[in-house]
Amino acid sequence: MSERPNILFLQSDQHRWDALGCVNPIVQTPNLDALAARGIRFDQAVCNIPMCVPSRYSMMMGLYGSLVGYRHNTTWSYADADLPAPVLPQMMANAGYQTAGFGKTHWYIGYRMMPEIEPEHSTRGFQHRVLQSYLRPENGDHEEPAILQWDEEREWVQELEAERMIDGVNHGGESVIGYKGFTSGVPGQHHAEGYLTRKCLDWLDKGRDPQRPFFLYLSFDKPHAANIVPPGYEERYNLADIPERLLPPWGRPDEFHVPMDRRAEDWSGQSSEAQRLCTLRYYALCTYVDELYGHVLAELEQLGELDNTMILFTADHGEMLGDRGHRFSKYSLYDDSIRVPLIVAGPQVPYASRGTVDHRPAELVDVVPTLMHAVGEDHDPTSSGISLFRKPEKRGTFTEMHGSGYETLQHAPAYCWRSDGWKLIVYMDGDLEGAFSRVGEASGELYNLDADPEEWTNLWNIQEYAPRREQLLRELLMHLAVASARYPQCCSRAHIASQGC
Repeated sequence: MSERPNILFLQSDQHRWDALGCVNPIVQTPNLDALAARGIRFDQAVCNIPMCVPSRYSMMMGLYGSLVGYRHNTTWSYADADLPAPVLPQMMANAGYQTAGFGKTHWYIGYRMMPEIEPEHSTRGFQHRVLQSYLRPENGDHEEPAILQWDEEREWVQELEAERMIDGVNHGGESVIGYKGFTSGVPGQHHAEGYLTRKCLDWLDKGRDPQRPFFLYLSFDKPHAANIVPPGYEERYNLADIPERLLPPWGRPDEFHVPMDRRAEDWSGQSSEAQRLCTLRYYALCTYVDELYGHVLAELEQLGELDNTMILFTADHGEMLGDRGHRFSKYSLYDDSIRVPLIVAGPQVPYASRGTVDHRPAELVDVVPTLMHAVGEDHDPTSSGISLFRKPEKRGTFTEMHGSGYETLQHAPAYCWRSDGWKLIVYMDGDLEGAFSRVGEASGELYNLDADPEEWTNLWNIQEYAPRREQLLRELLMHLAVASARYPQCCSRAHIASQGC
């Protein structure tokens, strides 16, 4: 066993902050609940951009997406030299850790989207890499150099793909039919998450050097839609126990900083049973993910490594799951989209803090400084985040949104600031083109989260709350000013790392 702590980084995709049994007793996540019971759960944690690609880049660098240019789902780096700063697995490898990554990082979306650019095939610091099969290298798609499920279990991948095609319609993704989902006939161990877990367990058992510390990243697609549930998990829930989603008093969604969710009208016409079944299947996927994490934690205990392993669990963003009048997915700055589960457990957590809930502001940009702190690396003064084990603390948390990335033009930005039970959203309509001339047209939303956790009552234009609005605007402005002043500092971190300056 190494004297330095191992790092186990667990991540799920589109996992709501409250989809944990220790928050919502309906949800069955006994392994993550046990992790929270011996660690710290940060109940006010948020992502910094509520969509997959920029959220993960921001998290893996410890830098806000607006600082480094990864702002929506069609921005990514094709080559390591283009990265403005090192990413977490590179930092861990540089610190002497053996690094292994199993599952989704979303460094790339796909080669065919930009066929005129040849991406560099890089693992970005992972010395051992295993991926589920989104793409097909033989079709000209891009994959990191990795062991692929497509190559090792092609028949199971093809069966899963065939299941998704019903009457010529693909039941995958974030369509209405994808959220309805279905029960898969493929055993859980042959879904992507099950495959990744088996490969992870193999590596722990016989693929690593037990004399050296490891950085192990296990990242699943689920519970992201489509709600295709392996057999045996839906039966653990009773549909009668699943409550209906609360509907706003104003009836139809009255969205301010985001367009109407295209699924809302279709979902509003669904039966109560169909809507609740969607939630049940989402929770069943959370249980599936939790069970797989439990296998890895049990293996670490069996190997005698658990007590020397720092464990961090989080998600890249949340899921609206029908809230605010049948809004689904993310792509908004409402809490169910931006809040994420965040649990830290292991040798760095003081005994007195184990099993506690921490209400301090926490962000995904805090992941890098927290984990680097855990392995004894110096604090990086350019980071947008801070170690969750250090002081001083932040005043609030920052989230930004620039459209989904699939539009023709980038949207004008929308910014969110959460502080002391209040939430401010500032936005401007229209695209980024010509936005300089429209800054006087900015508008916003203001919510008292303690009194109005559903964010149904916008207080922005109510004179009584003008002082609070102005205070939060000042805090947001200065928080962004401080983050911008920290990075870059004279030269980029990538340059500092390569030149030693």
